[in-house]
Amino acid sequence: MKIHTLPGGDVVHHYKKSIVITFSGKRHVLSTGPNNGGYREDLKAVFNHDANPGAGMACVMRAPTYEGHMNIIALEDLGLDPALCSGLCTAASMKNVSIRTGSFRDLSVTAIVTGGIEHNGGRAGDPATFYEDGEDFLPLKPGTINILLHINADLDAGTLARAMVTCTEAKTAAIGELMAPSCFSRGIATGSGTDGTIVICNPQSGLKLTNAGKNSKLGELIGTTVIQGVKEALKKQSGLSPETQHDILCRMGRYGVTEDTLWSAYSEGSPLLSRASFMDVLDQIRKDPVLVTCSSLYAHLLDQLDWGLLSYDEVLPACGSCLARMTGPADPPDQIGDITEDIARDREEQITRLSSIYLEKILGIIEKNS
Repeated sequence: MKIHTLPGGDVVHHYKKSIVITFSGKRHVLSTGPNNGGYREDLKAVFNHDANPGAGMACVMRAPTYEGHMNIIALEDLGLDPALCSGLCTAASMKNVSIRTGSFRDLSVTAIVTGGIEHNGGRAGDPATFYEDGEDFLPLKPGTINILLHINADLDAGTLARAMVTCTEAKTAAIGELMAPSCFSRGIATGSGTDGTIVICNPQSGLKLTNAGKNSKLGELIGTTVIQGVKEALKKQSGLSPETQHDILCRMGRYGVTEDTLWSAYSEGSPLLSRASFMDVLDQIRKDPVLVTCSSLYAHLLDQLDWGLLSYDEVLPACGSCLARMTGPADPPDQIGDITEDIARDREEQITRLSSIYLEKILGIIEKNS
C-alpha cells in the first residue's frame, strides 16, 4: 500500500510487514544496513522490516548470515533486487511508523521512524552483551529505533555522513527529553543496542548543500523531524510519552526503586497489606505532582553525583530538602533518615545509600496512605 510520496517522486510503501522507499531516479545512500551498507550510489530502494514473528516467538534466520537473511527478505518478500537495495531490521511494528517532514524554501527533510526501547534501551558505554568473533548473528532484540531519513537535496559523501551524525544526535535528544532509562545501566538511554539509520539524498536536485551540522538549516530540519518522529514512534509502539513518564518509578527506577524492590523491602517486616493492596496504594501516589517533581530532582541529583558534577556533601542537603518536601512540613530536612551521617567512602556506596533512603521514604508514604 502506498502511504506517502516524497519530494522528487520517491514513494513510500507499506506491505509484507515492511516500509519500502522506491526511488524514482538516481539517489545517493548512506546505510547502516547489513546488506549493501555504507555509501552507495547505485541503489534503487531501501526498506525497514518488522522481523518479529509474534509474542513469545523467536526470530528465525532465513539464511546462515544476517546479510543473507536480509537479501532473502528483499527478494522473496518485497520483490526487490537484493544487489540494489539496503534494509534495516526491527521488532517494532510498521503500523506504528511515524512520518515527519520539515521544509524551508526548496529544502525538504522527511524522517520515517519506527521505534521501541523498553527492553533494549541502552546508553553509549554500557556493558556489552556480546563480542563478535567473526560468526554471523542477527542482533535483533525487542527494541530498536530505525530511521529512514530522506533529503531532497544534493549532498556529497561527507555531508551525507554529517547528516547521519546530526540524525543520531537528534534521536538521542528525543530519548533524553523522555528520560527513558537504559536497560543495562542506571543511565539515561541514548538509543538501543540495535538501532539503524539510512540517509538518502538526491544528486539530481538543483539544490546542493555542503553542511548538515546543527548550525545549518539542513541540520535544524534533520533535528526537528527526527526528534518529532522518534517521540511519536515510541509513543505509538510502547506508549512511551511525557504522560507515562510522569511517575515516581519512571524517575527513580534507574536507581533501583521499582515495584518489586518496594514490595520486597515492605514484605521483609510485618506487612499489614497484601501485595494487591500495596500496589493499589502505590498506584494512588506514583503520579502525585509533588512526589514526581521531587523524585525528578532527586534522580537528577544522583545523576550529577554519578557524573562527578556535584560532590556528596553538596548533594546531601539538597536530597534532604526533596525528601522533606515529599513528606510535608512535619519533617524538616535535618530529620530525614540518617542523611547527615558521615560521608560514605566511595561514590557507588554514596549512590546506593541515597537510593535506599529514598526507597524507605516512599515506603513510609505508602504506609501513611494505607
